[in-house]
Amino acid sequence: MSNQHLSPLRVPLVSEARSLGQLTEEICAPMERPPTWRWWAAFAVAVSILGTGAGIVAYQVGTGIGVWGLNKTVGWAFDITNFVFWVGIGHAGTLISAILFLFRQKWRTSINRAAEAMTLFAVMCAALFPVIHMGRPWLAFWVLPYPNSRGSLWVNFRSPLLWDVFAISTYFTVSAVFWYVGLIPDLATVRDRAKAGLRKALFKVLSLGWTGSHRTWSRYETLYLLLAGLATPLVLSVHTIVSMDFATSVIPGWHTTIFPPYFVAGAVFSGFAMVLTLMIITRVVLGYEHLITIRHLENMTKVIIVTGGLVSLAYGTEVFVAWYSGNPYERFAFLNRAFGPYAWAYWTMVTCNVVSPHLFWFKKIRTSPAAIFVLSLVINVGMWFERFVIIVTSLHRDFLPSSWSMYTPTAVEAGTFIGTFGLFFTLFLLFVRVLPIISIGEVKSVLGFARDAHADAAATTGPRKPAHAPAESLPAAAPALALATRKDVPV
Repeated sequence: MSNQHLSPLRVPLVSEARSLGQLTEEICAPMERPPTWRWWAAFAVAVSILGTGAGIVAYQVGTGIGVWGLNKTVGWAFDITNFVFWVGIGHAGTLISAILFLFRQKWRTSINRAAEAMTLFAVMCAALFPVIHMGRPWLAFWVLPYPNSRGSLWVNFRSPLLWDVFAISTYFTVSAVFWYVGLIPDLATVRDRAKAGLRKALFKVLSLGWTGSHRTWSRYETLYLLLAGLATPLVLSVHTIVSMDFATSVIPGWHTTIFPPYFVAGAVFSGFAMVLTLMIITRVVLGYEHLITIRHLENMTKVIIVTGGLVSLAYGTEVFVAWYSGNPYERFAFLNRAFGPYAWAYWTMVTCNVVSPHLFWFKKIRTSPAAIFVLSLVINVGMWFERFVIIVTSLHRDFLPSSWSMYTPTAVEAGTFIGTFGLFFTLFLLFVRVLPIISIGEVKSVLGFARDAHADAAATTGPRKPAHAPAESLPAAAPALALATRKDVPV
């Protein structure tokens, strides 16, 4: 078949020739075959960490949060640090899915599904910390303004902490709906491939009667576009509201107007780093190097360069404002960060978040999965320290020198934080086993890009027999709607 519709200017998004049916087989394989020993090994480690963390949480709930290292001066430290860290991680999923979809960035197709799942799991991890901090988590529903008959039980709407409840619950709900709607065509594919039984019945319910007709695709794309438009402002609103927890206070180092954009940029920065970490592991373990290509990784590193620059600008602006304001308390707060007892944390933050992203300016590093993986871990470490520096260094030396105090996290706090990684990776590994980790329908829409690359390779290196015979060519940017009308497209 002729491939005259292909543009030589487009870089392939699927780096090996595949037919439409082969793509379906490859993406559904982790769900339909027994798990490999690698998956079992990773799952065993993740569940062990989760079990340990659950035991530690049970201990502190039964004993009380006096087992934490908090004191009268630093009454809000490790838990809120971890809370803000996980909320930030959850930002990239919706950003990749919604904003890149609205901008028609087709390189999102291989990574958006996993990134959306990462958002949900990260928000679950974040929600644990405020609930544990309450001391009596079984009364967590008191933060909700529900009708009751016990008197004047009502929440304080002027508290930024309550804004968190609304912002994060809304963000989680919309992200979950957006994720589920995007899954529906793929759920129908799994339904059609399943044998009769519980699995088929379950996916039949979940796919909501999907038929793959023209009208179904049309309604689906309209709904997906509307949800993308609804989810996009939430990316900006959630971390803006989280930053208000600090900015509305009078603590030096917190009371600053730059926090909303500063927190949003930092959240996208750390979220993309976590997506890179997960995608690099996934492409190796599942053999998806041809679907999650170097180009995908390189594009994400470019986003990190931009957001890393914004974070660096925010750091500099904070220091400038502290000096220019003439406020001695504000100046002291930033001098204390850089040269005080927690200077090691401050300079770790600067090294990881300001210096390390600039290594991505080098194409050799930007296209090396091993180097990207290491730097993504470094950035995640740096972003955790950013939250630690903001919270602990601002609190431990307040207005009264007589109340100055040092804070050191206990093993219980550290174990709780590590346990959330167990929860995160356990959920992610289960997700890999039960749902398509890559959007089948969307990847098929960019398959023509790869065929063009194959033609180029054949022209430069001579005829080469592909591992799988290519199917009939499709338009390079064929929408899923067009695919639905073809008889050879499994839906």
